[in-house]
Amino acid sequence: MQQSIVILVCLLLTFQMSGLSADVLDPDLVLYFDFEEFKGGDVIEKSGYGYDGKIMGKVTQSNDGKFGKAAHFASGSFLDLDGANVDPEHIPTEGMSVVAWINVEAVADMAIFNARAGDSTWLVHPEARGDGNYRWLNRSAGGVKIFDIRGGTNKAKDWVHYAGTFSREEGMAYLYINGVKVQEQKALVGTPIAGDWGQGARVGYNIDNNRPFNGLMDELNVWKRGLTHEEVESIMNSGITEHLAVEARGKLTTTWGRLKATQR
Repeated sequence: MQQSIVILVCLLLTFQMSGLSADVLDPDLVLYFDFEEFKGGDVIEKSGYGYDGKIMGKVTQSNDGKFGKAAHFASGSFLDLDGANVDPEHIPTEGMSVVAWINVEAVADMAIFNARAGDSTWLVHPEARGDGNYRWLNRSAGGVKIFDIRGGTNKAKDWVHYAGTFSREEGMAYLYINGVKVQEQKALVGTPIAGDWGQGARVGYNIDNNRPFNGLMDELNVWKRGLTHEEVESIMNSGITEHLAVEARGKLTTTWGRLKATQR
């Protein structure tokens, strides 16, 4: 029996290690830009799904990132993600989280990420706002507002961690600034987030060429589920790579503990 347990644990270890080395970091992580790799006019996207961002305008690599390097966006410049061709399986509908470190040049309306559905629905707005706060919004098809949160204090020329999360199952949206919950809102409707990015998806500029991001951005990650507060804090403190590694080790430890318990 003991030998069988050892073999099973070895198999689990092999599975966990293969998972860590797989192309896809996490099935729910649909976009991840650490801005460590710029190549041939693109910024390489690291989730494993391959949605590299095409540089439009002046987006340059900076050595002044929160974790290593960052991207500096000149006003009016952005990354084009070719939203119309994003796999429908990767479009967040049942939940969504947009997380990033930002360091803006001024207190103004600035889009961190934006996507617009084929029916013209502005389905997501994670923003630093000119009226001195931050915004987090999702909409359903037809332009139906699910929630619209504003909170926190927008700061220029300083690193700020932004995290907006939403779970349709929970029916709640949360906005965290520097790991602290600054606002929450119960969903106004029970419908899912609009299910396509047919009119485009961008980093750093709205689809209609408004709300240009100007400044530094690092560790942008977009999920198709609502992250927990604990996950937001972990990503803020450690970055995506370390967060996922710790998460994998935790799962393995839990599995091993359960196996040992069955033998008592």
